[in-house]
Amino acid sequence: MCGVRVLVGTRKGAFILTSDAKREQWQISTPHFAGWEIYHLKGSPVDPNRLYASALTGWFGQVMQRSDDGGKTWAPVGNVFAYDGVPGTHQWFDGTQHPWEFKRVWHLEPSLTDPDTVYAGVEDAALFRSTDGGQTWHELPGLRAAKGSLWQPGAGGMCLHTILLDPGNPQRIYVAISAAGAFRTDDGGATWQPINHGLRSPAELPDPTAEVGHCVHNLAMHPARPDVLFMQKHWDVMRSDDAGGIWREISGNLPSDFGFPIVVHAHEPNTVYVVPIKSDYEHFPPEGKLRVYRSRTGGKEWEALTHGLPQSDCYVNVLRDAMAVDTLDSCGIYFGTTGGQVYASNDSGDTWAPIVRDLPAVVSVEVQTLP
Repeated sequence: MCGVRVLVGTRKGAFILTSDAKREQWQISTPHFAGWEIYHLKGSPVDPNRLYASALTGWFGQVMQRSDDGGKTWAPVGNVFAYDGVPGTHQWFDGTQHPWEFKRVWHLEPSLTDPDTVYAGVEDAALFRSTDGGQTWHELPGLRAAKGSLWQPGAGGMCLHTILLDPGNPQRIYVAISAAGAFRTDDGGATWQPINHGLRSPAELPDPTAEVGHCVHNLAMHPARPDVLFMQKHWDVMRSDDAGGIWREISGNLPSDFGFPIVVHAHEPNTVYVVPIKSDYEHFPPEGKLRVYRSRTGGKEWEALTHGLPQSDCYVNVLRDAMAVDTLDSCGIYFGTTGGQVYASNDSGDTWAPIVRDLPAVVSVEVQTLP
């Protein structure tokens, strides 16, 4: 009987939550890397027991870890992230130029076909790739050639936080950077183009024709429709039907179009989920009610999913990498909060229940469907 493994990164360690296909009873692991800040951990689609983790420690800084047994044991791998050539400078908050400096790995994206190949999105924003299981890392410098000198940090830093691999075209990759925008390569990472036409950021970016400078919070796509992209932006929920060629707003009747995560149902390419929060400085749910919103029409028309979620006095946030879906027949939806709760729905969001309530603040949630 198949099951699921939920990989949770928190401010003070990683946790692995497992269940069978019913997803009603859960086993919670003791913390891995206790006390370390775990930005992201994710498993290989090719080998479910191959896991990668990005940890930030107070004493040793950035540390990369790998498991080959589903998280039972871990070992450090390569931790050198050197920009290719002379990286130059990018914009700073005040508009001056600032040198590129590696700070941490925000997101890990294992290859769809090779367990030893994995991509890393880092701060300051760049994309790295390893083809030896994380032992060595090499930058794909063509990305920074896409007007990198004009990129500047968002409130959380200048981070490459989203990596989407096209399952039908191994040469195509999408990434998103705060606060530079979304980018696409069609040649395996050699060259890149900004894909931000139709985005509007009047407060931060007065020029409506600017190619870069938009604060994109997250991207999502369904593997069966890799040309259709969904975006949670700093403000606005957006959609593109042409691989990022043009974006249109689909915020519709959402109570707020500010948020961080966005995911797509595993079997319904037009069903999308977001978690609105009140504003860019009030990072909590509107009215103190924790609500996931679902659109079955690809946007514009949204319904609040509340059954099993707190509907009063709730002031947590859900960060950009803290929501995921499984691929079981009744699609499971999972998200973690800055209050340490991990919620799960085994019926596509109709009802919710907490898997665990008292973890450290959750930074990332990923799900593996196990044979």
